[in-house]
Amino acid sequence: MLRIFRQVALWEAISTIILFFVAMPVKYLLPHFMEVPEDIRLNTVRIAGSIHGFLVVIFVILLIACWQSFNWNFKRVIAYFAASLVPILSFWVERDVQKIINKEKI
Repeated sequence: MLRIFRQVALWEAISTIILFFVAMPVKYLLPHFMEVPEDIRLNTVRIAGSIHGFLVVIFVILLIACWQSFNWNFKRVIAYFAASLVPILSFWVERDVQKIINKEKI
């Protein structure tokens, strides 16, 4: 379960960056510089936002499942959840879970 959670944390972080730094600029900034069809502008955010939203829901479900299965303290759960809200900090969750996985191998 930790490996799956780690992968979801990584993909959630990537989807956040794509949403904030690719899809939203296409929707809001690109039309100021060139002609972009409205369906492309709207669909980039809709598609990227839907994928990101799905991954956030899976992330939270897995976070709760790991909390219960591995008896994580509440502080860790809150830190992981808070980190998932900030695009760059989401990568820290993936790295931290990898450290936990590595400790279990020993």
